[in-house]
Amino acid sequence: MPETKRNPCYVGSIDEGTSSARFLIFDVTKRKVITSHQIEIKQKYPQEGWVEQDPKEILSAVLNCIAKVVENLEDIGIAASEIKAIGITNQRETTVVWDKNTGEPLHNAIVWLDMRTTTTMEDILETIPNKTRNKNYLKPLCGLPMSPYFSALKIRWLIDNVPKVKQAVEAGTCAFGTIDTWLIYNLTKGQLHITDVSNASRTMLMNIETLKWDPLLLRFFNIPQSILPEIKSSSEIYGHVSNPSSLAGIPISGCVGDQQGALLGQLCLKPGQAKATYGTGCFLLYNTGNVKVDSTQGLITTVAYKFGKAPAIYALEGSVAVAGAALSWLRDNMQLLNSITQTQDLAERVRTSGDVYFVPAFSGLYAPHWQQDARGVICGITEDTQQYHIIRAALEAVCFQTRDILEAMVKDSGTKLSTLLVDGGMTVNNLLMQLQADITGINVVRPNMVESTALGAAILAGVGAGLFEVGDVDASQMTKFSPQISEDERDLRYSKWKMAVERSMKWDLSSSLDN
Repeated sequence: MPETKRNPCYVGSIDEGTSSARFLIFDVTKRKVITSHQIEIKQKYPQEGWVEQDPKEILSAVLNCIAKVVENLEDIGIAASEIKAIGITNQRETTVVWDKNTGEPLHNAIVWLDMRTTTTMEDILETIPNKTRNKNYLKPLCGLPMSPYFSALKIRWLIDNVPKVKQAVEAGTCAFGTIDTWLIYNLTKGQLHITDVSNASRTMLMNIETLKWDPLLLRFFNIPQSILPEIKSSSEIYGHVSNPSSLAGIPISGCVGDQQGALLGQLCLKPGQAKATYGTGCFLLYNTGNVKVDSTQGLITTVAYKFGKAPAIYALEGSVAVAGAALSWLRDNMQLLNSITQTQDLAERVRTSGDVYFVPAFSGLYAPHWQQDARGVICGITEDTQQYHIIRAALEAVCFQTRDILEAMVKDSGTKLSTLLVDGGMTVNNLLMQLQADITGINVVRPNMVESTALGAAILAGVGAGLFEVGDVDASQMTKFSPQISEDERDLRYSKWKMAVERSMKWDLSSSLDN
């Protein structure tokens, strides 16, 4: 039978990340980007280890991206009214508090990688029964280890340290949200104060099984439920756009954290499928289906997504704190390159890293180590070491950290991966992708359309609005990178990497003494 020709199904996707905001229009079932616009977001560093952003700047950037995309659509003869739904995907854990009456932020957003809550965390660990200071004490309830990374500690810090926030909480006028909540609140002119299960699962306040705010967790952190948004599925019509007027009346019907969005955008719909997103950090998610797998290997149990009333899909997740950020550091601090786009060319000027190993633990190590006292080290330098060896070692560091997490996932799940699906800005670097295949010993597959995160939000929005089913989305064309080194060489290099990681640990003596 001849293939049925589909009419274009235009869905908008807001992708608000750590470094930029974007708005994209997809013809979703064809996995095709029609047009997009991107605006950088400034990060503020009030103190060492503190990272903030202006919530109003984030909102303004999103609205300006929308305006530009609507203009682009008009230029190619598509009316804004042809956009049938809007989805949102966002940097996770980043915490915003605002006044319910005025809509004004009460403080800058505290970004996910901010470390100011380390002291708050240490104080809270002292309250754990029997003085065990067990960072996994709450994991059975929320799936997460105690870490400055997650939103609950950021909320606690704001209440304890910002008088305006404390006053608003006491007056009942404080609203909390991750970036998705802040954007939806403003897109609907304050009509909706909601989040989805994937973002809520990153706060340490949602019960990972009931998918509701948990009274025990709220009591543990002493956070009132009145400030929290309502938890929804990732795919349903929440409401309709009021602002900007160019999109007025279009349903907002998809919402998902950025890494979970990438899992869906890669169509990792079956248990055992995994993806890695390479950006500022690197995030790996492994689909475990309707089963919540409790990690014994230092991984996080998270909600991947939830289609309407269907059961939630869970995932194991491991995070590499520093991936692309290591290259930015080599550019900005070490001045070893002028542009990130030079990385592949410079790294290919040498055949190997010259036995140099770079552990970019600038603010500690995440999964599977969870060592906040680790700091960056470069090992194996000799008189023959050149800048190219260090640049290549930075690329290899991303790959070694990815292997650390993949090995933990295999141990937790009991299933060995044969393929790793990849996306994110760094995946344009063919050398990085080949190194990843070599170091892990598995095939690395990159879709030719790499906007997986934004596509995931668009898929959820389209399904939530009843426009199509997830099975209607075409699989994209792929580029495959296969391992090209021997198992012996792979294992030798990995053993040296682990030696370098050992040398990076317990470097920050103040953290070690606190612990």
